[in-house]
Amino acid sequence: MKSYITEALANFFFEYETPRQVLVRNRRVGIVCRLIQLGVLVYIIGWVFIYEKGYQTEDTAIGSVFTKMKGVAYTEISGEKRVWDVSDYVYPDQGDESFVVMTNFIITMGQTQSTCPELPDGKNTCNSDEDCMKGQFKRTGNGHMTGKCVNTTKTCEIMSWCPIEDDRQIPDPPRLLAAENYTLFIKNSITFPEFNVIRSNLVEGVDQSYIKTCLFDPEKDPLCPIFRLGDVVRLSGFSFPQIARVGGAIGILIDWECNLDLSIQKCIPKYRFHGLYGSSEGDSGQASVGYNFRKAKYYVEDKVEKRTLMKVFGLRIDIIVHGLARKFDIIPTLTAIGSGVGIFGVATVVCDLVLLYLLPKRDFYKNMKFKYTTVLDEEPEMQLEKVDQRKE
Repeated sequence: MKSYITEALANFFFEYETPRQVLVRNRRVGIVCRLIQLGVLVYIIGWVFIYEKGYQTEDTAIGSVFTKMKGVAYTEISGEKRVWDVSDYVYPDQGDESFVVMTNFIITMGQTQSTCPELPDGKNTCNSDEDCMKGQFKRTGNGHMTGKCVNTTKTCEIMSWCPIEDDRQIPDPPRLLAAENYTLFIKNSITFPEFNVIRSNLVEGVDQSYIKTCLFDPEKDPLCPIFRLGDVVRLSGFSFPQIARVGGAIGILIDWECNLDLSIQKCIPKYRFHGLYGSSEGDSGQASVGYNFRKAKYYVEDKVEKRTLMKVFGLRIDIIVHGLARKFDIIPTLTAIGSGVGIFGVATVVCDLVLLYLLPKRDFYKNMKFKYTTVLDEEPEMQLEKVDQRKE
C-alpha cells in the first residue's frame, strides 16, 4: 500500500500529460477553422478593445449645477403697464438644476373668503336648490356649496375665494412672449472620484471675455455655457409660441464622455436638448396638455385678508448631468485577452464536429484522433502464479 501511494505521488508531481495532436490536411476544414479564428480575432480587436474599450476601467461622475436667467419682459393688461424681471418669472429663484420660466399667466385679483356662484362652464349647473347639497362639494367645483342655486348663472353658490378664477380662455398670444430672448447661464462641475479628476464646463478657452460675447450654437459655439431660451426650445423640437402658451417641459443633458488616457483638455461637455412634453400640432384633443401651477400673494386691506391668484404657464427646464470616464487598467485588459483566447477554442470544437460526424472519411479520422485500449481480465492460472510468487 505504501509503495502504491509513493508511486501515485511520484506520477502526479514528476509526470506531464499533453493531448494528442493530429494534423489533418483537408482544405475545407482548414478554411473553416481559419475563418472562425479570424472572426474571433475581429471580435476581440474590433468589439472588445476598440468599441467597448475592454482595456479600460470606468467611473461615473458626481456633479452639481448652478443656473442663472437674464432678461426682461413688458406687458400692458387692462391699461396696467408692468415690467417683469428674473425675480418675477423664475420659480424657484435659487438657481437649481430644475426650475420654471413663466411664459403666460391668468391673474385673478382681490379674492376674499366669501360666497359667490360657480363659473357657468357646464360642469356645475343647477335648476333648483335641491341640486346644490349644502356642505358638499363637487369634484369639478371650487368650494363648498351653500345649498342655493343662483338663477342668473344657473350654478350653485359656494363658499370659496371669490371671485372664482376664470381660466376657460388661455391668453393667446402668450403674455410673456418676450421670454424667447431670455438667456440661461449654466455652470456645471463634475468629479470622477476614482481617478481624482475634477472638471467644469468652463473649460480651457471659456474665459470671462468669451462669456461676455458668446451664445451657444451647436456648430459655431458648442462650448458656450449661455443659451438663448428660444434656441433651447427649437433644439428640443418645439415651437416657442405654441409651448409658451400652455407650457411644457424640456430636458438639457450635459454629457461628459472622457478618455483619460488622452489629454485632460479633451474631456469636454456636450449639450443635448430633449422635449419631454409640451404643446404641438395635433395635441388639442389630448388631456392635460402643457405645464401650469398656481401661485398666490396674500395681503390685508381694510382688515380683510385678500389674495392675488396667478395661474402660471411656463417652461419647466430639467438639467441632467451624465458623466463617464475611462482609463487604462491592466486587470480588465488581461481579462479581455483571456476571454478572447478561450473563445478561440470554438474553432477547434467546430472543426472536430465536422471531421468526426460530417465528412465521408469520419471513421478514419476517429481512428487517428482517438487511441483505443482494451483491458482484459487475467486468467485464473496467472493469478495463482502471482500469489505463489508473493508467498515465496
